[in-house]
Amino acid sequence: MTSPDWPARLRERGLRVTRQRLAVLEAVSAQPHKPAEAIHASVRAALPEITVQSIYTVLHDLTARELLRRFDPPGSPACYETRTHDNHHHAICTLCGRIEDVECVHGEAPCLQAPASLGMQIQIADVVFRGVCRTCGESSAELVGSGGSAEA
Repeated sequence: MTSPDWPARLRERGLRVTRQRLAVLEAVSAQPHKPAEAIHASVRAALPEITVQSIYTVLHDLTARELLRRFDPPGSPACYETRTHDNHHHAICTLCGRIEDVECVHGEAPCLQAPASLGMQIQIADVVFRGVCRTCGESSAELVGSGGSAEA
């Protein structure tokens, strides 16, 4: 898989190419589904002077121009990803918080039909699957097998 040409994609969307925007796009591309604070920590490795406020500003600009997608997991801070132009959903591990992409299970967007009485043209239907990931499930089974408690 080739890396996106972020400078060209920024210009296509009418945005100036800046070190901050490139660093945020690279960080989100490398580690999708992270909140702003985690993105800030990642970007600081390349740009130590960048502030959390600058990260929020860049995230807002890139989301508004559809270079990033904002995902709001229930009970957690907003997360960001570069996968923006398809209808996919997310699965969240209720133990470790890991988030994975899930392809739309019912075809084209939206995969859920809103009632016509709503009076809205629905563009995206967000579905969140919640469960225990394989790693956490295996760890829980090991704890139970060794006489420990699997409860948190």
